[in-house]
Amino acid sequence: MKSFVLAACIFVIPAALLAQTAAPAKAPAKATAKKPEPKSPAEIRRSALKAVEEVTPIDEDPNVTLSVADLAMAERVFVGTIPCELGAFVTLTPSKRRPGFFVVQTGKMRFNMHPVESRTGAIRIEDPKRGAMWLQLGNKSMLMSQKTGQRLADECMSPEQTTLADELKKNPRPGLLDAPVTAASAPGAAASAPGPAASAPAVAK
Repeated sequence: MKSFVLAACIFVIPAALLAQTAAPAKAPAKATAKKPEPKSPAEIRRSALKAVEEVTPIDEDPNVTLSVADLAMAERVFVGTIPCELGAFVTLTPSKRRPGFFVVQTGKMRFNMHPVESRTGAIRIEDPKRGAMWLQLGNKSMLMSQKTGQRLADECMSPEQTTLADELKKNPRPGLLDAPVTAASAPGAAASAPGPAASAPAVAK
């Protein structure tokens, strides 16, 4: 009898252990996914405006019509990548769609500019929508923010402007407050009277 009970125990105990081993482990509880908060109307509007800006060509502004004088001024704008102070660069690219328009870029900023009238004789192109201006003088150029009144890039010089700047260092032009040279003080002035002077581009001192 004892041997029968012992044999039964030997059979039952491994079967119980096997049943516990075969029992499937409980799956870990799933983490509850946090639902994204709905965007406000202002955020949706900003996202829509950004998307429109990204797909709208920057060199198109049908509301601006250039005059003959504006187109003539545009031909005098130096284009290409122009180095500026502090390691900055400004790139001017003529528009492929509309003559007289330029895409002006520095860093991540891009502007759509066109010529405007200048009273000083300097070459001036502007982006009225974004409030920026590129001013090209005889010996240097600068990119300015009309909204903040700050210069975005200064002392920009194309190869032509660098040549003129070097020439001005060797032969500086008289300033507005310098005494004019009269016929009496200039030797040989009466013998060789100069002809009418050609209009010179504005030069920053």
